[in-house]
Amino acid sequence: MANSILIVDDSPPFRAMAAGLLAEHGFDVLAIVEDGEQALAAVSDGCPDGILLDINLPGPDGFAVAAALAAACPHARIVLTSSDYARLPDGVLQDCAASAFVAKEDLTAADLGRLFTTPAGT
Repeated sequence: MANSILIVDDSPPFRAMAAGLLAEHGFDVLAIVEDGEQALAAVSDGCPDGILLDINLPGPDGFAVAAALAAACPHARIVLTSSDYARLPDGVLQDCAASAFVAKEDLTAADLGRLFTTPAGT
């Protein structure tokens, strides 16, 4: 299981909810940031095991940020999230090197262990 998680989202209420939920399920939230620039800075000293990444961010969108984070942290499992999508179009995850997607409204019911345990790139 991925133990250390980076949360990247521009919504303070969602960041707080996600951090609490992940902590309840035994994950160590290493950092909580609000945009791609902060996310890349957060991984400059070491990579987390997993990254929960919003698609709709200020500046570069989550797809571009996912690709940059995957290049910086190739072993991190990147899980995209959004309130604007129920599911992503085919091929999007592979194009940006993310491992999974969960709609924000489904995060509380999601199997977080499953989301963050399959190795990156599978």
